[in-house]
Amino acid sequence: MKKYLLAVVLLFITSTISFAQHKKPALNIVFIGNSITQGVQLADAATEAPPATAVAYLQKQKNLDTVSFSNQGHSGYTTLDFLPGTGTFSKVEDAANAFTNKDALLIFSIKLGTNDSAIHGPHGAPVSPEDYQKNLKTIVDKLLADFPKAVIIFQHPLWYSPNTYNGAKYLQEGLNRLQSYVPMIDGLVKSYATTNPKQVFVGDTKAFAYFEKNHLTDLIPENGKQGTFYLHPNKKGAEALGKFWGMAINKVVRRNFK
Repeated sequence: MKKYLLAVVLLFITSTISFAQHKKPALNIVFIGNSITQGVQLADAATEAPPATAVAYLQKQKNLDTVSFSNQGHSGYTTLDFLPGTGTFSKVEDAANAFTNKDALLIFSIKLGTNDSAIHGPHGAPVSPEDYQKNLKTIVDKLLADFPKAVIIFQHPLWYSPNTYNGAKYLQEGLNRLQSYVPMIDGLVKSYATTNPKQVFVGDTKAFAYFEKNHLTDLIPENGKQGTFYLHPNKKGAEALGKFWGMAINKVVRRNFK
């Protein structure tokens, strides 16, 4: 009888441990970005902007528990606007602290670079590739210092048409500069692999080519100083971008935080 009871107890303990080990992770995500992240020109940014559609995708994934998020996208902002010490950075940290589930995995999803790449107009533009990387590192270092268990995911920047020229001037020069930021992101992530293993990752890398190919259907035609240009996702494009981000985030979580 004693042996039977002992076997039952051991089975219960083993089952409990196994359940704990396979508990689905809950996520708290702060999306950092510019007007694309913010969802400007969308009818209902709260539900249609890429962060909302990314979370809608994540909430359908069977390997995840609850997913909460905060959209900290700001139109026209560059990496300089998000540096520690700015009001914008404080709002990012306030958003991270405001989540109610303190046991959830905290993720900062960062998609910056469009405004940095401009010839002139946005704060600090044009930002050199080296300064762009330096600014990102300054932001990430502070986030990791204040949230030691947080995960950072860099989404690659998006394509825009080479005649983009609204209040700010981008054009082909800006697009070339934007593409020069990509190896800076990838190199920065690689450097964190030794100092902060499993904390800083590259996220989406596919959206740039997707929007270049599908800009007539997924980006909003806008009147500019050099004709109709394409920069901001429409509803269809925001849903596609959100799925790209969601897939990238889930891939990081699934591979590293089971």
